[in-house]
Amino acid sequence: MTAVSTTDSRIPLLERDDVPTDVAQLYDKLLAERGVVPNMFKGLANVPPLVLGIAAFLKPLMGDGALPGWYKELIATRIASLNCCEYCVSAHRHLALKRGATFGQVASYDNFENGPFTEKEKAGFRYASLLHQSGHAANEAAFDAISEHMNCQEIVELTAIAGAFEMFARINSSLRIPVTPLPESTGPDHSHEPAS
Repeated sequence: MTAVSTTDSRIPLLERDDVPTDVAQLYDKLLAERGVVPNMFKGLANVPPLVLGIAAFLKPLMGDGALPGWYKELIATRIASLNCCEYCVSAHRHLALKRGATFGQVASYDNFENGPFTEKEKAGFRYASLLHQSGHAANEAAFDAISEHMNCQEIVELTAIAGAFEMFARINSSLRIPVTPLPESTGPDHSHEPAS
């Protein structure tokens, strides 16, 4: 194998020539959609069924659904920031812009109470921030507060994103996956690509 590993990464970051055909096809799709294959996918490709499963999981998780994709990216960015995951913050700030968030919104994910967000969006940030502490932090009062702003489908998506990005922050930080260099273009693009 001719895997490329950076000085910081604890695991090899596999290039296209080093992966099975189905993973190479995933790389091609990511490259076409993003202009780059994210380093997290190159690291997870060391276990092909895992990288394929995670890509499949991310599509409905981060695509437009009950909640818009750009907002999901900012929830992911908020959780990444709380976990001090530079990799995830970089990736999801970029994807939030690409998917339609304003520069003001992207600049405000950690100061969301004073940012250009609706009360509903602020409530979602509050709820996700509580979940960072523990699933038990979403007590009855917290669930009642988010229920005033979001329906069942929105709450399920929000909860799944907050939980998933606790996991992704831990994967990228513990394996020391280096921040993926961002492609030049950061303009809006409303595609439904896997995000991480």
